Amino acid sequence: MRSDCSRWIVQFVVMVASLASVGFPPRPSAAAEPAVPQPDQLRAIPAAMQKFIDDGELAGAVTVVGRKDGILAFDAVGLADREAAKPMTKDTLFRIASMTKPITAIGIMILYDEGKLHPDDDVAKHLPEFTGQRLLVTDAAGTPTLVKPQRPVKLRDLLTHTSGVANYPVGVNDVYIKRNRTLAETALATALQPLRFEPGTQWSYSNPGIDTLGRIIEVVSGEKYETFLQKRLFEPLGMTNTTFSPTRAQLERLAVTYDKTKEGKLVANPNTLICLTENAQHPIPAGGLVSCGHDLAQLYRMMLHRGQLNNRRILSEKAVAEMTRLQTGTLKTGFVEGMGFGFGWAVVREPQGVTAMLRPGSYGHGGVFGTQGWIDPHQDLFVILLIQRTNLANADASPMRAKLQQLAVAAITKNE
Repeated sequence: MRSDCSRWIVQFVVMVASLASVGFPPRPSAAAEPAVPQPDQLRAIPAAMQKFIDDGELAGAVTVVGRKDGILAFDAVGLADREAAKPMTKDTLFRIASMTKPITAIGIMILYDEGKLHPDDDVAKHLPEFTGQRLLVTDAAGTPTLVKPQRPVKLRDLLTHTSGVANYPVGVNDVYIKRNRTLAETALATALQPLRFEPGTQWSYSNPGIDTLGRIIEVVSGEKYETFLQKRLFEPLGMTNTTFSPTRAQLERLAVTYDKTKEGKLVANPNTLICLTENAQHPIPAGGLVSCGHDLAQLYRMMLHRGQLNNRRILSEKAVAEMTRLQTGTLKTGFVEGMGFGFGWAVVREPQGVTAMLRPGSYGHGGVFGTQGWIDPHQDLFVILLIQRTNLANADASPMRAKLQQLAVAAITKNE
């Protein structure tokens, strides 16, 4: 008995010595843990936006910074309507313009998850009017000729702005102002025009291409484009103030759009580029949404959760991965350097300039009125800037966006 006990003690000592020499598995490093947000940096955001207001660049702004599990900072500064001295509030509504584009792409990917379409489908599979579309080429003598393209336009080309489809022709090109055409009509107008380049070979920002995706959603789902998104995206996420057709009560909460005169004075310019009219026939899938900080935060949290929020799945993880990965290879894309495109989302390929503080693979989109929304999944971060300014030198690289992103990233970066 004593011998067995001694043998057990020897084995135990050997085991402990062995473990000591090999080393225990390392504990997770502190760097792997999410950084605790820095309140001082977050509190600096409204003050930074107020500086742009004081300098006469903006009337007001709403900013949101958050992570997949909630909002870190939500601020409103300045005025929604300077002439009426109406303060900007957290529930002020904004025309988000081209921030609508990724939302249209989400609609397409919902149908992809259901097996009803695929990004590699020819557009003509769902819209026969695109069958036999020709390519316009010009020879050395300047003579234009219509030829058969090497391949037809595919859904992925529309999703990445590499389709080559032409801009709306005269008679249709005022549809964003008059809102007097249906998606079926504008899709037909796009189909009847020749392509400007071989599909997939170049990048050219295309509003008609995204509007065509809206028509595809209608045809494939059997529902109006707006109804489909309302039922499948806005209602499940609680985006109660995101709409293509704001009510009169919602219009009362809409921030006024401003421009600057040559003298540098901020003046109201409410109906530039996109009009909000009653009984509009065209929803503008490329840029027609009105939304607010809360609703966009819900959308971006869903994306950070890889397709679901509050136990409601909107997209599969596979669909989110396809949307947010670089789909355009080495093509030069976007309005700032170092960008690529996924499906509906601009994707940061090489952080630089206004994206320098973001990680590769961050994705988002801006709007012509200066609004911006960007998601950095590697840092578990989203930032939303809501302003209404036309004719910014480059809305995608605005100093307002850069300052907001700098402060947001600084707030979640650990001090080494």
